This record gives sequence, structure tokens and C-alpha cells, in this order.
Amino acid sequence: MSFLPPRAAAAVLAAALNATPAAAASAPAVPVADDPLAVWDLTPLYRDEAAWRAAKDRLAADLPALGAFAGRLGEGPGVLLEALGAIEQRTRELIRLYSYASLQADEDTRLAPPLERRQEMGLLGSQFSRTVSYLRPELLALGAERIEAYLAAEPRLAPHRFPLREILRGAPHTLGAEAEAVLSATSLVTGSAGSIYGVLANADLPWPTIRLADGTEARLDQAGYTRWRAAPSRADREAVFRAFWGRMREYERTFGAALFAQVKADWFNASVRRHPSSLAAALHADAIPEAVYRTLIAETNAGLPTLHRYFRLRGRLLGIKDLRYWDIYPPMLPGERSFPLDEARRLTLASAAPLGADYGRDLAHALAGRYLHAYPRPGKTSGAYMSGRVHDAHPYVLMNYHGDYESLTTLAHEWGHGIHSVLANRAQPATTAGYPIFTAEIASTVNEALLLEHMLRVATTDRERLAFLGSALEGLRGTFFRQAMFAEFELAMHEVVQRGGALSGQRLSQLYGDLLRRHHGHAEGVLTIDDLVTVEWAYIPHFYSRFYVYQYATSIAAAQLFANRILAGEPGAVDTYLGLLWAGGSDHPYELVRRAGVDLATPAPYRALVARMNAIMDRIEALLPAGS
Repeated sequence: MSFLPPRAAAAVLAAALNATPAAAASAPAVPVADDPLAVWDLTPLYRDEAAWRAAKDRLAADLPALGAFAGRLGEGPGVLLEALGAIEQRTRELIRLYSYASLQADEDTRLAPPLERRQEMGLLGSQFSRTVSYLRPELLALGAERIEAYLAAEPRLAPHRFPLREILRGAPHTLGAEAEAVLSATSLVTGSAGSIYGVLANADLPWPTIRLADGTEARLDQAGYTRWRAAPSRADREAVFRAFWGRMREYERTFGAALFAQVKADWFNASVRRHPSSLAAALHADAIPEAVYRTLIAETNAGLPTLHRYFRLRGRLLGIKDLRYWDIYPPMLPGERSFPLDEARRLTLASAAPLGADYGRDLAHALAGRYLHAYPRPGKTSGAYMSGRVHDAHPYVLMNYHGDYESLTTLAHEWGHGIHSVLANRAQPATTAGYPIFTAEIASTVNEALLLEHMLRVATTDRERLAFLGSALEGLRGTFFRQAMFAEFELAMHEVVQRGGALSGQRLSQLYGDLLRRHHGHAEGVLTIDDLVTVEWAYIPHFYSRFYVYQYATSIAAAQLFANRILAGEPGAVDTYLGLLWAGGSDHPYELVRRAGVDLATPAPYRALVARMNAIMDRIEALLPAGS
């Protein structure tokens, strides 16, 4: 995370503005009280809410002092160092304040005070960004030659070298001081679409309740849908889909209005900053070549025969000849084992052994500390994430642990992120420790690949191995093909707006439905897509963060190559990979990955992932009993 606003402050602000109550999670699989390490301890951030409040008030009172540097950056390298140091210090406190408020709010989204504290941070982040909005225009006015002279004259500016050069790179897209201040203020408005979506999707929408075949009353909020869409009974799954997507369809117009507002806001910000497209604006932030995005989409479409092979295998294993969309979530090869959290910790640690003893010590420390909020509980935010943005504090992980294999893989995944932050924060100053999603998801999915190979080694039966392989195959399907489909949809809807077109809910469902049918082989008879589920776009919150999801697909492709090299024992493979993690955000992420030996602007990584899926399917078919 760079100290330099508006990028740093805007990142915190965007997260704060888009943070909304999430669906209540289902009942915990294991009582929380059974594991004292299952609830995190946030006191290393702030002792209590009173300490948080006092720190927030101090930061708010300090902000006007940052404005005193306006007009003075050209006085010399000493003044520039003082200004950047003051801004960095306050940015770090802003991130710490927001992290504490957000983590606390996610413990129970039903409580108003934590939500209000997170909203307060959105307002403070906007104020912070406005206060220092002079920074970029003034630095650009100084020019590259003068700033390079400052860097040469003042060695203490070295930690700021990359962020300063990033500002210079943004010269064609930076406006004057007054215009920058206005654009900073507009963030309070342009982020509203995501907030409205979140409140509607997670809090206000009246979710249906259905009775399953065994008599269970299933409330189909987002967490309930995630749980029951994989029900063993096909009739139950169909009922879940029809009830859940039927209710979403009733709000298609409203969801469409919210997403249209977001896409318009993205195009407004891109065009005002003189980018040719919203895609170009989004990729510019991290200097990602557009070839990465377009090669991903092209190679995903070229790989659709492998995806269709996967669906046919799924139908064969489930004994279903007429696959429908509600048949993609139940495990193809159900596992019989459960994994208590303590065992999951041990397996996660053991699977990371190929990364070396130092990595293992950091992971062991993380797993043994109170850095995890593990089990679902009423009101807790759904899903899983890692929070590691506080430079001088240990990362935290939130998840909803159910004791199944998916929960085990999620634990390994999230602590892949966590140790990435540990290493980057240790090796880099605060100015260059933060890393973007482009590299973040590599660290997590490498750990998943290592876990799979470990589980295959320790499995005692072919049935277990089949279950693990099936889960891995589904992970590749969901993270690569599904996210790439989202990326293609996102590009299509932005291009509609850029051509002057409109996006109603109905139009969005048509665009999305066409992609669903092509990717799932509807016309080829592979898997039938009903009109009802074409509103699925309304379920995806990532569309409110422009051109975000493609990075899941690029990252898992890169991760497969890194994991293959590590597991094969290639000389230098571990050091090269760990070097990528240590680098944090010290250079453009595409360049960091390319220097580590993976070029995501070429077809090779994506074709390797498709080959990996085919290899897993070969292994599954080899383990199946004859005639099955």
C-alpha cells in the first residue's frame, strides 16, 4: 500500500463505501467455545473502541496540517521528504483505523455501532483524500528531471522512489489541483451504487424460505443459497434455484439500475482522466498490459472444449444425463471425511513444507495465534478474506469454517494471502509493501495446489483421492473459467455504455445469458441454461469493483505453473517464488510475475491450466471402477 493519495486513501475509502451488511451465516458446524483460537483478538490494533475513537479523533485533527505543504513541494528535497513522511504516517493510521472498524463490523453485521464506525471511516477517508489532493498536480508540475534530482540528493527519499515514479507515469491522466480536489470529493457519490447494491442484496431483500425433502426449513438468503445449492437431492437443488433466482428476478430492474449507475461512474472517471476506455483506466493503475485481459478471454474461449469435458464428466459421476445449472455445485465425488479445525491447521502447515522452513515458521505462528475468526455465527459476514494492510500488525483471516474439505482448502488459501502479507511487510517499507490482487491470488492458489498434492499423498483410499481431485477440478473450473466468463461479461457491459448504450436489468440478463449458454455448452447439449438463472449477474458484488475478477483467473493460471515447478523440485523455484512474495508492491505486478518466469500476456499460462484440468480428469477416469 503506497502512502501516496489518492491511490492509498482512495483504496481505503472505496472499501469503506462499499462495505455493507452481509447475509447471516448458517449455524456453526463446531461450537466456537471448543477452540479458543477460533476467534481473533483485535487488541493489537486498538485496545478497545475508546482507543480507536481517540486515534480517529487525533487523525481528524491532524489532517489540516497536511494541507500546509500545498505549494511548498518545490522548495527542495527536504521539504518533499517531510511532506511525504507526514502523509505516509497519517495514511498508515487511516488504514489501521479502517481495518479495525471493518473487522469488527464483520463479526456481526446486525449491529449498528460497528457499521457506523466503518461508515465514519469512509467519510474520513474522503476528507483525507481531498486534503492532500494537491500532491499529484504539484509533483507533476515539478517534473521528472527535478524529482529525479531530489531522489539523488536525498537518500532518505529512496522508499518513496517507486510511488513517486508512479505519479509521474500518471501525468497524462492527472488533472489540475482544483479538478483533482473535485474528483476526490465525487468518490462519496460514485461509490453509492455498490453501497445500494450491498444493502439490497444482503439486508433488505425479502429472501424466501422453502422446505427441503427431509423437512428442513431452508432460508435462502445469500449464505443459505450457497449452502443449499449443493444439496444431495436434485429436486431440492432445483427448488433452491427456482426460489432464490425467482426472488432475484423480481428485483432485476433495481439491480440493473444499480449496476448501470456503477458502470456509468466507471466511464465518467475514465473519460475525465482521458483514458480511452474503462478497461484502460482500470489496467493503468497497475500498468497491466491490455493484452493480459484480452489473451485471457481468447484462451478461455479456446479452452471451452475442456470445460465441456468437465461438465460431461460431472454428469457421468452424478448419474445425470440432462445436466442443468443446479447440477454444477454438488460435489462430483463426495468426500466422507470431516476436518476439525485443529486438524486443518496441521494439514495446512504440512502441505506448505515444499516452501521451506522459514515459510513454515511464519505459517505455524499464524495458525497458532489469535488471528482467525473461524466459525459461522448469526450476523457474521459470509465468505472468507484476509486483512493484512496494517504494515506493523499481523494479518487477520475471516472465514466460515464448516469442517469439510472446502473449508480446509479455504484455510490454506487465506493463509497463503496472510503469509504473503507477512513476507511483504517484513521485506518492504510501508510505501511498497502493499500488493494488488494481480499477485495476491497467486500466493493463495499456490497453497491450494500444494495442499492438493499433500492430501493425495496422505489419502488412504481411492475414494478419498477421487474426492480431492474432484474438488480441485471444481476449483479450477470456478476460479478460471467462471471468473474469466465474468471478465468477458464485464467488458461487454462497459463497452455498451462507452458506445452510448443503456443497461437495463433485462439487457444485462440477455448479455449474461448469452455468455452462460456459450460457456456451458447449451447449444451442444452439454448443460441446459434456463432463462431463470440469467439474472445471476445481480448476485456478483465484484462487478462494483471495475475489472477486478479477471485477476482471479490470471492468478490461478500463474499459480499452477509456480506450483508445478516447486513440486518438481526445479532448482531455484522456491526462491524465485518467495522473491515474488517478498517484492510486495515494489514494482508493477505484471513485471514482477514476468520476471519470476510467467508471462500472463501470452497464451502459455492459460494453456497450461487447461492442460492441468485435462490431466486431473485423466487421473479421475483412471481411478474410476470399470463401467462406472
